[in-house]
Amino acid sequence: MDPRPRPCRSVLYIPGSKPRALDKARTLPVDAIIFDLEDAVSVEEKDNARATLAEALTQGGYGPRLKIVRINGLDTAWGRADAEAAAHMGCDAILLPKVSSPADLDALAEITGDVPLWAMMETPRGMLNAGAIAAHPRLQGMVMGTNDLAKDMQTRFRADRLPLMPGLGLCLLAAKAEGKVIVDGVYNAFKDDAGLAMECEQGRDMGFDGKTLIHPAQVDVANAAFAPSEAELDLARRQIAAFEAAEAAGQGVAVVEGKIVENLHVVTAREIIAKADAIARISG
Repeated sequence: MDPRPRPCRSVLYIPGSKPRALDKARTLPVDAIIFDLEDAVSVEEKDNARATLAEALTQGGYGPRLKIVRINGLDTAWGRADAEAAAHMGCDAILLPKVSSPADLDALAEITGDVPLWAMMETPRGMLNAGAIAAHPRLQGMVMGTNDLAKDMQTRFRADRLPLMPGLGLCLLAAKAEGKVIVDGVYNAFKDDAGLAMECEQGRDMGFDGKTLIHPAQVDVANAAFAPSEAELDLARRQIAAFEAAEAAGQGVAVVEGKIVENLHVVTAREIIAKADAIARISG
């Protein structure tokens, strides 16, 4: 397995039933695509969407973008057929909605074999079981479903997302403890770039790897927010250089901009540079 980080700054939902959208996704500068067979597809289109998506993925052309298929829940009339089909679509992962316990992932893994799994974290019970879910051996990533979570919690909307913070925090801690990817929920006002930028910055500050998106117009904002800035890269390089010079002089710490630099800061600095390098690779 390639140890270098794979960026997930922008994770765009694409309806699996829309050939034009599936084709356009091949040209968008996103890090990952969630090909959706669930919420974005009407009941009447469920079976056709499965076939349409399978054909699109067979045709390929999605380059380095991470290809994730979100199926319907296994407790629905379409979930099992979705899972059986997705297992042979050549996707990078299968995303299960409303994961509330590791048993949900066990049930999916029995159908999908060795295909990596991702979990939608969008229920109160899922928040409470986040640690056990993140520790599942087949799980690679977690996606926050903030709209469903807000509905179940009966919260009021706040720009600072304060009512959602306990759930977001539990899932973040779980993902980081287990070394899994975790991406933030969607921002519904797709024409509000300023609001999106604020929420992306909040998510980045919290530690999310990226953000799920509902419209191509949101991609550039997310890519910028979750990528290291030039200032961050410059500081990281100077921290590494200063620490290496200190080590060569027999010292255990360095000082950059009046602040102590220890080995833990150098680890973070190297991760920042590695992420920038990974972004450059997939951006061509």
